[in-house]
Amino acid sequence: MLGGLYLLMAMMLVLGALMSRRERFSKLVQLALMWVLIFGAGFILFTFRDNFGYVAQRLKSEALGTPVVQGQIVRIPMAIDGHFWVDATLNGVPAKFLVDSGATVTTVGSKLAAQAGLEATGLHDQLVRTGNGVVKVSSGRADLFEVGSIERRDQRVYVADDDDLNVVGMSFLSSLSRWSVEGRWLILES
Repeated sequence: MLGGLYLLMAMMLVLGALMSRRERFSKLVQLALMWVLIFGAGFILFTFRDNFGYVAQRLKSEALGTPVVQGQIVRIPMAIDGHFWVDATLNGVPAKFLVDSGATVTTVGSKLAAQAGLEATGLHDQLVRTGNGVVKVSSGRADLFEVGSIERRDQRVYVADDDDLNVVGMSFLSSLSRWSVEGRWLILES
């Protein structure tokens, strides 16, 4: 009801303004269309005003490669190299991780493990086959592992001898209620 009244008032305003002018008919039609466009744009802006925050987040994410966090859902954009990279924290220490559904266990390099105070408590000197060859790892547990707003406590991890190997594996992904790839986005839902 109120929307109809708003529309009627807008039409009366436009018609009144056009009738008071002494212009050719084609010019009046052009002015009328301009007013319709102005009111239409205002209506669209008003209708979708709540979504502009998400659009801004998404544009920032695309430009900077940072995830979009909405509550317990984290959307990670695909990097230019075709992989999904995410900034995560291990026991409060930030690091960049490659998300790899082909990795069985979340793995961290020895340098990050030392910074995070992570000690290997399980088997030592295991050999694990990766896409880049065989890597020597030890097993351990992280007190806290966070990706965006999603956190896991007592997370099983491998500590690799390689300092540059930080991979979010299936030990984390399978703990989620849902994860999927949708277009150029990896969606993680706690």
